[in-house]
Amino acid sequence: MENMNPIISVQDLVAKYGEKTILNGITADFYPNEVTVILGGSGCGKSTLLKNILRMYEPHKGSVKIFGEEVTTLETKDFEKILKRVGMLFQSGSLINSIPVWDNLAIPLEQHTKLPKEIIDRIIRTKLHLVGLDHAVNLLPSELSGGMIKRAGLARSIILDPEILFCDEPSAGLDPLTSHSLDHLILELKKQLNMSIVVVTHELASIHRIADKVIFLDKGNLLFHGTLKDAQKCGIEGVETFFKAGKF
Repeated sequence: MENMNPIISVQDLVAKYGEKTILNGITADFYPNEVTVILGGSGCGKSTLLKNILRMYEPHKGSVKIFGEEVTTLETKDFEKILKRVGMLFQSGSLINSIPVWDNLAIPLEQHTKLPKEIIDRIIRTKLHLVGLDHAVNLLPSELSGGMIKRAGLARSIILDPEILFCDEPSAGLDPLTSHSLDHLILELKKQLNMSIVVVTHELASIHRIADKVIFLDKGNLLFHGTLKDAQKCGIEGVETFFKAGKF
């Protein structure tokens, strides 16, 4: 896979909050059709890395290329074109509570396409079917269970058929069975939609189920970047402790 061009390339990325350095010179490549998991202890910079890649926070220094384009210097309108090719599953699901699931999924289609209502309706029903929520079209988010909210959020994140899907702590707050089901669904969608997936998590069971590659951060530094198999026998104390203990 490394003979292919990376779909995301991060070079010497430095991230700061004020004067505090959160990420200290991170370099990592993400390859097509792989699940890359960003992991490490609490406060290590996992979510910060994801948010800097997506320019939710502007990197202090360094390079981020997505689809071969240097996104740190792109004008807003050009970066928005990149974002249309990307999906994001937030930890909370980030559904608008006052409107039904159908309307939540319709918003990206109405904002970013000129499709007629009947096509939008067909796309929404197809995506809800993919995540097992055929019955939820007219339900409010408050009428959904925690797992259903994650599935609805996932349906919305793939509504524009993204080439890359980012997931921030997708299993957070879920029981083990629901978490297992969500992981299986993410892998099925990866296969069906031919996506690359970047996941931030510290859930060991999920990491074992979904990861092709792992990026291990510790106090803002990169400790390991490679396959899950190699991570478990890399000889790096902090990495091996994580896999032996389950969590920090």
